[in-house]
Amino acid sequence: MSSLPAIAREIFLETLPQLDAGQATRRAFTREGETLHIGGEVLAGPVYSVAIGKAARPMAFALSEILKEKFIAGVLSGPESDMRPITSDGELDGRWRIFAGGHPVPNEASLQAAQAAFDLLRRAEAEHANLVFLISGGGSAMLEWPLNDSLKLTDLQQTNQVLINCGASIAEINAVRCALSAVKGGGLARLAPNAKQFSLIISDTNPGNEASVASGPALAPPVAAPDVKEVLRRYGLASQLPPLVVNALSSLKRPSALLLKHSRHFVLLDQNSALRAIAENAKMRGYECETASDIVEQPIEEGARLLFERLLQRCEMNASDNINCLVGIASAGEFSCPVRGAGQGGRSSETALRLAILLDEKREWFTAQGWKVAALCAGTDGIDGNSPAAGAIVTPETLTRARRKGLAATDYLARSDSYNFFAKLGEAIITGPTGTNVRDLRILLAARPG
Repeated sequence: MSSLPAIAREIFLETLPQLDAGQATRRAFTREGETLHIGGEVLAGPVYSVAIGKAARPMAFALSEILKEKFIAGVLSGPESDMRPITSDGELDGRWRIFAGGHPVPNEASLQAAQAAFDLLRRAEAEHANLVFLISGGGSAMLEWPLNDSLKLTDLQQTNQVLINCGASIAEINAVRCALSAVKGGGLARLAPNAKQFSLIISDTNPGNEASVASGPALAPPVAAPDVKEVLRRYGLASQLPPLVVNALSSLKRPSALLLKHSRHFVLLDQNSALRAIAENAKMRGYECETASDIVEQPIEEGARLLFERLLQRCEMNASDNINCLVGIASAGEFSCPVRGAGQGGRSSETALRLAILLDEKREWFTAQGWKVAALCAGTDGIDGNSPAAGAIVTPETLTRARRKGLAATDYLARSDSYNFFAKLGEAIITGPTGTNVRDLRILLAARPG
């Protein structure tokens, strides 16, 4: 029988293929004879495409296969690590202009990709052609252009770095990004109002908030977007951002997104897709898995505590039963996680480390009650912060093993170095980039034989 950490790892690794961005793109199209449909609408005439984000390449490859000669040209900006053939069948063909956009901050290729996209959109507009936007998380930095000429790439880079380290929510970060960008908040869509537009989205935001994926280059900004000035005040950003950026944010008025007559969008995959897959994969192993849909975007210390308390509650509810008991908690989202030091790690490995501390505090109770427990925290994109890992997996014994090696969990937390803590214990999860991105997953399992 597999150990509990091994089962948690199996559930996670079996979930990833069920989140395949290429397959999800293929499912968005149907064909009746010679007629091709997308989301129930007929797709007639030439097609241009802009693909951005961590799932850009598999989505673009699938689109090329489906459309064949209907596809005229596209611009793709994806991770540098993904500049390779998507399958053994070969690379994307010459109809695509491909850029290795920056992440988590824009680079020179991000700007080049934006200029290429502008040219392509003007061409599609002139022809009244079809436009298919392939949007996935991570695209905010991979395709970018400042809203005015006074802002330079270095200003955007410093701003993005400050934003991702300050502990702000993704909605707050996107509000600031949109205020500075000619691309975000519908900026790309406004360049081709007469083209028939379709957006296919692999979402790394809350369900219903797809306008925030990659900061919404083809959709109108969320109606309830956070106020930029309030974000600056709340996190004390005015003193951390470049002076030109602060001036721009205080004086520029973001134009409202153009309401497009021929624009539709479809969410192909999101965190709920992942949660359903986890629950099914856990059920196949006999686990009754609860979806913690309320534990999504809390501050990381609070989120880890809520997950722990939810699992402990499930265990306590079954404390007096003398039957074999297998329970689980599945959670998805992105905890806000301020960076405090120069270590390696991200939200997932830090969540795992905080859970390890909480599990250690209750270790004797779990042992006395006969419970085995494991908690896995990992990003579906395979990349956790600035580390090479997707996340980590812990048990109530993790800190016991760490103390034997002279590793102090609180020291690693203090310097945001959770990856190296788990790397030294052999508990880091390494998948490499996955080509999809539907947020972070947390899988907590508890088992007690009857």
